[in-house]
Amino acid sequence: MPELPEVETIVADLRPHLVGRTILRAELNFPTIVRHPEPEEFVDAIVGQRIESVGRRGKYILIRFSEELLLVVHLGMTGQLRLVDAAAPLENHTHAVFFLDDGRQLRYRDPRRFGRLLLGTEQALLLSKKMPRLGPEPIDPEFAADELYRRLRKRRTTLKSVLLDQGAIAGVGNIYADESLHKARIRPDRIAATVSKRSARRLHESLRESLQTAIANRGSSVDTYRDAWGEVGGQQEKLLVYGRAGEPCFTCGRPLSAIRIAGRTTVFCRRCQR
Repeated sequence: MPELPEVETIVADLRPHLVGRTILRAELNFPTIVRHPEPEEFVDAIVGQRIESVGRRGKYILIRFSEELLLVVHLGMTGQLRLVDAAAPLENHTHAVFFLDDGRQLRYRDPRRFGRLLLGTEQALLLSKKMPRLGPEPIDPEFAADELYRRLRKRRTTLKSVLLDQGAIAGVGNIYADESLHKARIRPDRIAATVSKRSARRLHESLRESLQTAIANRGSSVDTYRDAWGEVGGQQEKLLVYGRAGEPCFTCGRPLSAIRIAGRTTVFCRRCQR
């Protein structure tokens, strides 16, 4: 699933090209990809809207129109949001096409169809529970190490489970949870409430570093992720533990272990992480 760095890369790609553009027409080839409102209402409401800004919240892409109306895109497992010329061939599994006033098209493609499109004001989407209430952004300068420590102290579940909880911290998924915990030298199955303030500071630093480095490398294309131009990212070549179970740890040489936490395969080093 695309995580914070991948979504941030797509947003940064799209922003200078979409702001100021108007949606002239919208076509839904798989209408149920729209989860709110009804597909017909979605199309009627979005046509004629001028894009005011393009942003991100957690793993959500937020395309803002006037009067606080938002097009919210969640990529799910395999979603891709691309800006293409109108003449570009329509790929299989393209479920939504937005025709822009400069002749280009914004296309949403999703082979596994776990993603979703939403349209409404932020308040309405939150009240209807179509969009969850998210925790703080881990790369926000205002998100301090002490705040992370306070949040961990309240939780009696595993540390990785907390990192995956979007209501606790927004945007972190399996890739960067494993990477951050390895860099911080903390076991993923540690109970969050037992983490010391010193360890929480290390985790705060490694979390921020892992995410910002991945953004600089345009995300991790470990599966189907592509940026807004259809290109792969570069961070997958630099991952320390994710997807490397059984391979030697780059730090100590011991084979990396894999366990299941919160239903997710979790890779870590039993020697380096305590």
